[in-house]
Amino acid sequence: MRVVLVSWEYPPLFIGGLATHVHGIATAMARAGHDVVIFTFQHPDALDDAVVDGVRVLRAPTDLPWFPEDQFVSKMISANHQLVQLITRLTPGWVPDIVHAHDWLSGWAGDTLRTLWRVPLVATIHATERGRHGGMIPSAGQSAAIDAAEWWLTFQSSAVICCSKFMAHQIHDSFEVPLDKLVIIHNAVDAVLWTRSEPSAREPRPDAPLIVSWGRVQYEKGFQTLVEALPFLRQRIPGLRVVIAGTGSYRAELAERAEAFGVADLIDFAGFVPADQLTALIQSADCVVIPSFYEPFGIVALEALAAAAPLVAARTGGMAEVLDEADAGLLFTPGDARALADAVIRTLTDTELTQRQTQNGLSLVTDHFSWDAVAASTIATYQKVVPS
Repeated sequence: MRVVLVSWEYPPLFIGGLATHVHGIATAMARAGHDVVIFTFQHPDALDDAVVDGVRVLRAPTDLPWFPEDQFVSKMISANHQLVQLITRLTPGWVPDIVHAHDWLSGWAGDTLRTLWRVPLVATIHATERGRHGGMIPSAGQSAAIDAAEWWLTFQSSAVICCSKFMAHQIHDSFEVPLDKLVIIHNAVDAVLWTRSEPSAREPRPDAPLIVSWGRVQYEKGFQTLVEALPFLRQRIPGLRVVIAGTGSYRAELAERAEAFGVADLIDFAGFVPADQLTALIQSADCVVIPSFYEPFGIVALEALAAAAPLVAARTGGMAEVLDEADAGLLFTPGDARALADAVIRTLTDTELTQRQTQNGLSLVTDHFSWDAVAASTIATYQKVVPS
C-alpha cells in the first residue's frame, strides 16, 4: 500500500508524543513492505528530502508568509500550504492509496491532498483542545478556532483513529462523530530503545533517591502536583532529588510554584534532554512520576515501563486504561498531592512491590505495545476505507 502521513512533528523535532507515534508507525509500515512518505516541516538538522529507516521524508519550508507568534492558527494554515507543495517532489505518477493526517495541525494539507489525489483521508486525533482545558473552550485566545479545526478534520475524514477508549468517548461527545467512524488503536513504544542491556544494573540509593518526571511543561501535564507533593516527601525521604525534564509555556510559573512551596532546592529543571540522555536518566530513576491532569494515552508511561523504572502515574485518560489492571505501577487521583506523595513513598520503600511491578511493566510493553502491531492495525483501518 502507498501511504502519505502528514505530521507537524517528525524526528528530529520532538515536542510531544506525536513525533514518536508517527515515526513508530511509519517505520513499522515500511518494514512490512508498504511504500511510506512523510510530509512534514523543515528542520535545520535534517535534509529536505531523504530516506530514513525505509521511509521517504519530505520537508517543507514554513518561514513565509510571516505571522506574529500569537497568531498560531494563522501560522499553521500558512504552513499547510507549504506542505501541499511537497507533491511536486514526488515521482510523476506516484499517487498514494491513503492520506493520513495527524491532529488539526496538518488537517488542511491532509484534506487538500485527499481532494487532489481523490483518495480517502484518515485522521488521528492525539489530543483535543477541549480536553486540554478540562472540557471547556476558553472565550479568549485561539482555542475556539482550534476546536473548530478539530471538528472539521473529523468530519472530512473517512475514519478517525483514537489512542484510547477515553479519547474515543471524548471525540464522540465533543464533535458528534459517529461511533462506526471511530477506531481505537493504542500507542506503542520501541522497547529496545528503553530497556537496559543489564536489567540488574540499577544501584539502590537509599540516601539520595531520584524522582524523574518529563514531558511538555504545560499546565495540563500536572507537574505542579508533583511540586506540591514535595513538602510531604522531604519529611519522609532524606536526600530526595527531583528532575523535571522538558520545555513549555508553564516552565516559569512552575519554578515560581516550587519557590513558593519551599522545594526549589530539590528540583533540577533540566529543560530539553536529548533522547539518549533521557533514556539513561529514566533508567536510573528510583521512581518515575507522570502527574498529568489530561493524558489521552501516555506514551511516557510505556517508556517508563520499558526502562523498568518504578512508576507512579495519575489515574487519567489512556494511562488508567493501560495500568489499572496491569499491576505495573501505582495510580493516584489527578491533582491530589498527598496521594501522589503516599504512592511515591510506597514505591521507594517497598522493594518487593517495585520489583513485581517493573517486571509486569516490561512484560506488558513487550507483549502488547509494539509499533509493528500498531502499524498493522492502522493498515487494516486504511483497507476498510480504500475503495476495492
